[in-house]
Amino acid sequence: MRVLVTGGAGFIGSNFVHYLLNEHEDDEVITLDALTYAGSKENLDGVLDDPRHEFVEGDIRDRDLVTDLVSDVDAIVNFAAESHVDRSIQGAKPFVTTNVQGTQTLLDAANEANIERFLQISTDEVYGQILNGKFSEDDPLNPRNPYSATKAGADLLAQSFQTTHDLPVLITRTCNNFGPRQHPEKLIPKFIQNAANGQDLPVYGDGSNVREWIYVEDNCRALDVVLREGEVGEIYNIGSHAEKTNLEVTEAVLDAVGADNDLIEFVEDRAGHDQRYALETEKIEALGWEPEYTFEEGLERTVEYYLD
Repeated sequence: MRVLVTGGAGFIGSNFVHYLLNEHEDDEVITLDALTYAGSKENLDGVLDDPRHEFVEGDIRDRDLVTDLVSDVDAIVNFAAESHVDRSIQGAKPFVTTNVQGTQTLLDAANEANIERFLQISTDEVYGQILNGKFSEDDPLNPRNPYSATKAGADLLAQSFQTTHDLPVLITRTCNNFGPRQHPEKLIPKFIQNAANGQDLPVYGDGSNVREWIYVEDNCRALDVVLREGEVGEIYNIGSHAEKTNLEVTEAVLDAVGADNDLIEFVEDRAGHDQRYALETEKIEALGWEPEYTFEEGLERTVEYYLD
């Protein structure tokens, strides 16, 4: 399979590029990335010179470039997105143009090229918060911040192309990822580095907000399964059932680094901060996938990566 991976120099995208090239010797990958602050070619060290891999610096909103690249691939996996909630609260425009308009550019090109598979990478945040129970793929979308609103818009746009143009779209919605190559503005890598340097770890509110955490390699395996075996037109939740409060994650990081809990600093809560996310995962498990790493095992590997 020849795959275009957009946003492939970012966190999850780069891990997925490594996974495809390591696990599928017949695959070829084109990585497209604009190399904004969240993307780095260093994330692709080890595969940049692979003869089965081509890196292209560019923007998914560039119609001519996208059309040219899509004409030469079998599948598209769209990771490209602005993804930091705090940044979306400060200014939503880049989230709208990249996450919605960029996805539309990809969908148009994929439709014209009769692409075989279009995998749209989404997030559990499009469902909004859930205080009890878990979200299924059939639940309505209720995004509560500009980031998740633009991701929900991209999901709906992709679904409309599947319905209207019979484009072979699949959508995945994953819980919080963590692991190697994640930008240091995100919670776990930021807290690892702060703890290692003896700096305070700022925790929003009282730290009671709950998230489900998945090690990025487990997510990459799930995405690969959906890409190859998922049913066109379907949405697949990807979760680990490893629910942790933000305070529990903070304390686990401090313990793993060997730092003192006195570094925890409670700060003013984020505007519109969702209390809890949780996902039902029966559909993806029916394809034979399940996570291999516990939260603790993944955190140990992640801490080793950042401290090295």
